[in-house]
Amino acid sequence: MQLSEQAQAILLLTAWLGKQDPSGATPLTPTEWGRFALFLRDTGRNPADLLRGSDMASLLSGFEDKKVTLERIGKLLGRSAALGIALEKWQRAGLWILTRSDADYPKRWKHWLKNDAPPVLFGTGNRGLLNRGGIAVVGSRDLDDAQVAFTGRLGRNIAHQGQAVISGGARGADETAMLGALESDGTAVGVLADSLLRASTSAKYRKALMRNDLALVSPFNPEAGFNAGNAMARNKYIYCLSDAAIVIAATENKGGTWAGAIEDLKRGWVPLWVRQGHVPGNKALVDKGANWLPEDFDVRELSDTQVTAPSVAPHVAEGMEAYAMRPTVEHGAASSTAQASDAKQEVCPEGSDQQAVTASATTNKPESGETPYESFLRRLDALLREQALSLKELQSEMEIKSKQLSEWLKQAGADGVVVKTRSPVKYRLRRGADAHKDEKKADGKEKSALGLDTGESAQTGFEF
Repeated sequence: MQLSEQAQAILLLTAWLGKQDPSGATPLTPTEWGRFALFLRDTGRNPADLLRGSDMASLLSGFEDKKVTLERIGKLLGRSAALGIALEKWQRAGLWILTRSDADYPKRWKHWLKNDAPPVLFGTGNRGLLNRGGIAVVGSRDLDDAQVAFTGRLGRNIAHQGQAVISGGARGADETAMLGALESDGTAVGVLADSLLRASTSAKYRKALMRNDLALVSPFNPEAGFNAGNAMARNKYIYCLSDAAIVIAATENKGGTWAGAIEDLKRGWVPLWVRQGHVPGNKALVDKGANWLPEDFDVRELSDTQVTAPSVAPHVAEGMEAYAMRPTVEHGAASSTAQASDAKQEVCPEGSDQQAVTASATTNKPESGETPYESFLRRLDALLREQALSLKELQSEMEIKSKQLSEWLKQAGADGVVVKTRSPVKYRLRRGADAHKDEKKADGKEKSALGLDTGESAQTGFEF
């Protein structure tokens, strides 16, 4: 496996190398790596310089971080022999490695996660699938027979509509949806939390890998066993590869499915849809802003449309496995968290004689291809162009729930879009003077030399 010096340095600093690793040093997390990489960029250095230079203290003069110490960096870089052994083993298994600077590295990760995007990605199969989008399917490991049958049909349906299934590859909903798509000559991407090396040789995936219909990837060591922290962390990677997400079954306030769905609703990454039925956790997600999944859905509508949840639970006739409600779908609706308004929506259980229930729903219509958060930013820019507004004033103008508005305003502040003032507390657009106070951050966004701030590839210089 031929890797550039830059890729080798990044692996040494950020990857666990397994049992052959004698250093005892903890690799840098994505967040720690982001801070360190920005320092290297700002001082005109490349990770490969760390392998060439003998005077580490001189190379990293001026770098101060309580967690990323020179001693820790030195120990990590001293793992060359262990890295060589690991690379040979991974190459024999047919694995490949991507860093942020590689063309096939997921652009959506760099866009949504920015500096928290994994610095290294291990994988096998068709890496070209990583930037094509698809529909994320997530759910419990323990499904009943009806849920298993539904999930398999869902995977086949997504494949028949020409989209990839993106999931975690775990037993239950993930694996069932992926195999359903692959058995229908569709494509799939599995973002694994553990055991990538073992999965790459599994009989159930062999044919799909040979047909280039499948990519199995992991930001974690290919030989790592199950770890609850890794399983929770990979949820965001699944959502941020997709165009929309479908939850099969979730348990309220428990487990990775619930945590990942809540994080998506807070961040506004992709529209979130939930299978209808007698699953309390699913209803709880709808109450928080997710949408009931229509029976005869079009994949394009899932990614381009958001509708608010009905104010009442759907009625499911006794023994019915099908959907209870089919929302009126309007193209271009922006936010899954918009509050109910005068727009009416009829909700009828399919195959039932029960009278339709009328529920209020609001849809906001963003420009084509916008995510809910992007639509929010566009509206925010228009509102704050002439004056600063308080949280209450913004909520009144935008008709967004207070909790969601606060989350997005916090994210907009982190993204350098708005500034929160004091006495009185208001929000205004970021000005040039604000950027001057944070010169390094502004300079990084302007130059985009690494793509770390913007998620875009560098025009000049390097990216890592």
